[in-house]
Amino acid sequence: MGVLVEQFPLYVSGFLQTLRICLFAAVGSLVLGTVLAAFRVSPVPPLRFVGTAWVTVFRNTPLAVVLFAVAFGLPEIGINGSYFWFGVAGLTFYTAAFVCEAVRSGINSVPAGQAEAARAVGLTFTQSLSLIVLPQALRTVIPPLGSVIIAMIKNSAIVGAFGVGGDLFSVGTQLTSAQGYAAAGVLFGVLLGYLVLTIPAGIGLARLEKKLAVAR
Repeated sequence: MGVLVEQFPLYVSGFLQTLRICLFAAVGSLVLGTVLAAFRVSPVPPLRFVGTAWVTVFRNTPLAVVLFAVAFGLPEIGINGSYFWFGVAGLTFYTAAFVCEAVRSGINSVPAGQAEAARAVGLTFTQSLSLIVLPQALRTVIPPLGSVIIAMIKNSAIVGAFGVGGDLFSVGTQLTSAQGYAAAGVLFGVLLGYLVLTIPAGIGLARLEKKLAVAR
């Protein structure tokens, strides 16, 4: 506990950096995953292929490999940036595959008659999906999406180990290796930081699920 008190400002800085990583990756993966889910149920074969290929590749590839591929592959095609943004991009690409499958399961749970009725009144596939199907589907996928987001928060530690710098994982490494603090006390502070992120997220998602369940 002594190290937590002595190095509290450093822990706070690491917590805020981890929070930034998680917020950017959460927004990016939710948007990208929803688009990929739309691709997977699209009547256009090339779009279905892209969605299926993305999910197959990223769900079956370790996150560490994805991070290395992003950091060293993107500069090869002329896309340069900091390790922070490469880390966020890798975590987003990886998590989007799981978001896609969760959203797709919600789309498939909507009765087919809803889409048929939308087409009968002249709506296009994109209009029926965005206006009719997705609003109903998203209500049903809050629990699996919540699990995906909480897993993403924990996976952000791998992004920290990758070398983003300044996050909770990096703080733990700095205090144990560079400053010689006992690992048990240091890791307790890191663990506490991740719990502060995951527990409120779980509570908030549970309340949102309950609210939407009552509204249906």
